[in-house]
Amino acid sequence: MKLSDDFDPRCLRSRKPGTWRSRLGTAVAILFILLSIILLATGSTSLVSQPAELTELNDNPAAARIMVFTGVMSLLIGVFIWRLCRRRLRRDNSLSLSPHLMKRRD
Repeated sequence: MKLSDDFDPRCLRSRKPGTWRSRLGTAVAILFILLSIILLATGSTSLVSQPAELTELNDNPAAARIMVFTGVMSLLIGVFIWRLCRRRLRRDNSLSLSPHLMKRRD
C-alpha cells in the first residue's frame, strides 16, 4: 500500500489542550505553598518561643495550633495541585496509532 501525497501525519496526533490552565494552576499551587509556609512559620514560632510581635497568638495557643494545622493542610493541597499540573504539562503527546502500524513498508 502506497502512501498518497495528501496524507497528513498531523491528523493522527491528538490535539494537545492549551497549557494556560496548567500554568495558571501551577501558579495557584505555588501561592498555596507560600501561604502555607508563612502560616507554618508564624504558628510554630508562636507555639515555641512566643515573640512579643504575636501577642494575640501567644495568649491563645489553640489559635496557633489551628494556624499550624491550616498551614499543613494548605501545603498538602498546594503540593497536590502542583504535582497534578506538572504531570499534565509533561504528558506525552504521542501518536494515537499502535507502534506496529507505523513501521515503514516499501
